[in-house]
Amino acid sequence: MFAAERRQLILEMVRANGAVSLRELARVVQTSEVTVRRDVRALEAEGLLDRRHGGAVLPGGFTRESGFPQKSHLATAEKTAIADLAANLVEEGEAIVVGAGTTTQELARRLARVPGLTVVTNSLLVAQALAHANRVEVVMTGGTLRGSNYALVGSGAEQSLHGLRVSRAFLSGSGLTAERGLSTSNMLSASVDRALVQAAAEVVVLADHTKLGTDTMFQTVPTDLITRLVTDEPPAHDDRAATELQALADQGVQIAVAGGQGGSAGSAGPGGDAVPTRQQRRDVPLPGPRRQVPGGGGGGLRSTSMLGEQGPGAERARVADLRRR
Repeated sequence: MFAAERRQLILEMVRANGAVSLRELARVVQTSEVTVRRDVRALEAEGLLDRRHGGAVLPGGFTRESGFPQKSHLATAEKTAIADLAANLVEEGEAIVVGAGTTTQELARRLARVPGLTVVTNSLLVAQALAHANRVEVVMTGGTLRGSNYALVGSGAEQSLHGLRVSRAFLSGSGLTAERGLSTSNMLSASVDRALVQAAAEVVVLADHTKLGTDTMFQTVPTDLITRLVTDEPPAHDDRAATELQALADQGVQIAVAGGQGGSAGSAGPGGDAVPTRQQRRDVPLPGPRRQVPGGGGGGLRSTSMLGEQGPGAERARVADLRRR
């Protein structure tokens, strides 16, 4: 394929999806990520798209939200690996909330095997994934159906969450930065996600590396309320993603990295430490909400990472190791 043909195809994909990872672009045009990055840089110089670390988006600063059909085909291997690892956080008999999104849908498919679980969700896709799980109770919020992502939104959804208290919230979004936290492109979705956060003692964000450093219009979870981030390993050349991970770790976010180069969830974190299984984690106490725990010096809870009880210093070393790779 000639360069002009590649770039036209890249441009069509970005226009159709709003945001596309370099890995996905390279797969479709059947060339290396290095070549695709050069093509994206040339298209950006012409003002036809904007670069983001790990991908390309529509021009104009903030990305628009893609619909479910487009999102479901983006970073599928990464989402699978993230869901595999995140499922290990959930214990038998827990009550959790799960937000809308294609990554949380993947998580829900794995939660169907956790007995005695109660899942509160505003996502029809999450509910569908759990519909035939014998020992999982699904509680749907009220609200108005938003067809583009099969989620219930609006005042009905928010009011149904008032007075609710669960152990964890699992959320995804359109972008994640250390400065602003998790964000999304839709105001109604952001409002419901904020209500889900208020119902949980712990917030777990599921975001693949292409969302790191991307900032969209509506903030859903500020960084100081994010307890854990479950992500995939960014490519070795993606310094910006590694830098963002470092900044998140510096702010006390516990980081778990699933697999490598889009593979399935691995048995080790970025520094080679074993990722605990559900059985191994049962003696670890559940931290309370970070906003309610008085912190020393930094002002936020800096508890041990799910990758090992070695504190934030070890976490920073792991992220630094990612950058060296």
